Amino acid sequence: MDITHTEIIEANRHGEAKKAAHAGVTAARYDRGISRIVLSFDTGLDLSFSPHNAQGLEHARPADLDVIEISPSGLGIHFPKIDADLYIPALIDGFLGSRRWLAAQNGKAGGAASTPEKRKAAQENGKSGGRPRKTPAATVKTGEPA
Repeated sequence: MDITHTEIIEANRHGEAKKAAHAGVTAARYDRGISRIVLSFDTGLDLSFSPHNAQGLEHARPADLDVIEISPSGLGIHFPKIDADLYIPALIDGFLGSRRWLAAQNGKAGGAASTPEKRKAAQENGKSGGRPRKTPAATVKTGEPA
């Protein structure tokens, strides 16, 4: 597939628009003292986050995060030791992961949460023999009166 000159110009225009709309990363490092990735942006803003909250880095060890490469546009970072990439605008928009991934993480946290209400409901269920059994849906045979 050949790329035309017009397509190159359009891609460059699109890239410039993205760079204008989002702050670019100028420095990135993993701070072992606080166990966080620290990003510095061209706007002067510094942002840090736990790698366990970022999709693709949740199982990374500190040694995996020592080397961070910044894309030429400043809109992406790469962790070569684990071959993981983060697109900064999506990271910020989705708070460190895609919406689907975050929903799964929030679901895990919600299910694991222990509250007085959940404890009381479990105690009440236990008094009556535990969680009610699922009952099969009623079936109607065709050809016979119901």
